[in-house]
Amino acid sequence: MISPVARNRSARLSQCLFFLLLALSALALRSAGASGGTALATLSGQSMGTTWSVKAVLPEGVSEGQASGAVQRALDLVVAQMSTWEPGSDISRLNRAPSGWHAIPPEFFDVLQQAMRLARDTNGAYDPTVGPLVDLWGFGAPAHGSHPPSDADIAAERARIGWQRIMLDAARSRVNKPAGMHLDLSSIAKGYGVDLAARALDGLGVQAYLVEVGGELRGRGRRPDGLRWHVAIEQPPQGAQERSAIVIPLDRQSVATSGDYRRYFVDAGRRYSHIIDPRTGYPIGHALASVTVIHPDCMQADALATALTVLGPEAGMDYAREHHLAALFIVAAKAGFEQHMTPAFAAIAREE
Repeated sequence: MISPVARNRSARLSQCLFFLLLALSALALRSAGASGGTALATLSGQSMGTTWSVKAVLPEGVSEGQASGAVQRALDLVVAQMSTWEPGSDISRLNRAPSGWHAIPPEFFDVLQQAMRLARDTNGAYDPTVGPLVDLWGFGAPAHGSHPPSDADIAAERARIGWQRIMLDAARSRVNKPAGMHLDLSSIAKGYGVDLAARALDGLGVQAYLVEVGGELRGRGRRPDGLRWHVAIEQPPQGAQERSAIVIPLDRQSVATSGDYRRYFVDAGRRYSHIIDPRTGYPIGHALASVTVIHPDCMQADALATALTVLGPEAGMDYAREHHLAALFIVAAKAGFEQHMTPAFAAIAREE
């Protein structure tokens, strides 16, 4: 996970990215007029170096304090287990551990297991061991510098990564990794946090909510006025013409976006994205500006958005179509930004 300072800056930027590339409206809702006396609770807090918010229809007997506390505890658990910015977290201790088998909490194991599956399915375009390269380029914990590393340093760090060198034991919730290998789940853990917060609300009997953490969302049920939760995905301006936002409904669905606009540095006139291609050791350099993925699980949407961004506009679209993913690609072209939807995304965008 990125630093609290950087994450807060990213959260603020994500609310005004209309002019940058792609923005998820944190809570793009029409007026939520109550019907039948049912109130819409608005909850908020901080976690993972960013902010979280919840709109929920609370059942009788569940207070706003109870719901807010349940969400906060769920997110705090993710930080305690999977934040590389916390020296005492489970992932930080694992990264410092010697080679061999190490037991990890079940939630941590579930996220790592999913990350490993995606690494296999994408032939390493997604790789949870990319941490050393992220650190080398100055985007890790702590962030540093604004100059590209040498080719020799990149080659040395590439020798330390490789998802194939990780072994998992599901029966015992254990992981075996070489000494010095640095796991980084920042591209999947926030989405898992959204899922865990939603489960916490489910456990309280809440059947209608919209959960948002740092711009990633998951919705369930209906608002008090009977309408579904809607989220606006704004399109970048095309010259003098501004494109209208795509509005998608979220009912038992999640949405996440990955792009190279949030974190980067410029050196000698060249722009370096924070998204590192594990297969090359260098930041992505293709024309794909961002990817938005809709999926029932926010953990999946989060990781898939990153994987598709690394794969690029053509290979990413091929993968998304082959796996029937609901994905929106924003590609930089000479005439401006172009949007490309998979059939599954287009079908959801047409829903009311």
